[in-house]
Parts: sequence; structure tokens; C-alpha cells
Amino acid sequence: MKNLIKRVLEFRDQRDWKQFHTPENLAKSIVIEAGELLENFQWNTEYNENNVHDELADIMNYCILMADALDVDIVDIMYKKIDKNEKKYPVNKAKGNSKKYTEL
Repeated sequence: MKNLIKRVLEFRDQRDWKQFHTPENLAKSIVIEAGELLENFQWNTEYNENNVHDELADIMNYCILMADALDVDIVDIMYKKIDKNEKKYPVNKAKGNSKKYTEL
């Protein structure tokens, strides 16, 4: 993961794009790319796999850039969120159930 993060940041830095990567702009970009991902499923369940892969990669790249802009370790915050979710959604209550944790 560290090599991937390094490559994303190097790509940005080689182009001098960090100046444009404010948290606000990156949040907008994440949502825009998520919309483009969703567009692949707009009218049916058939989709172009390459397009879906590209949009998912765009979202992930922007998430890496957002973590950098906020000066947080993306791996660390993801582990912390999983820990929280494990408490909110214990296996014995949540397995096979799509209800929100407040309804379990």
C-alpha cells in the first residue's frame, strides 16, 4: 500500500497539482467520480468492466490524495473504522442482515 500511495503522490507532484488539491476540491472530485461509477449501472445490471475499474481507481486515487491533504494515514483510519464497525455490527447480530446497527 505504501508504494501505491507514494506513486499517486509522485504523479501529483510531478505535475504540480497539489496546489489544486484542497480538501473541498478533493471531496467534490470523490463525489463526481462516484457519480461516474454509478452511471455505469444506471439503466441495468450490465456494465463495461474496464469503465467500472477506471472509475473505482479514480475514486481510490482521490481518497489517497484527500488523506494526504488532511495529513492522515489512510491505512490507519481505515483500520480504526473497521474496528468501530465491528463493535456496531457484531457478527452474531449482523450476519446476513442489512439493517442499520441501530435496528439490530
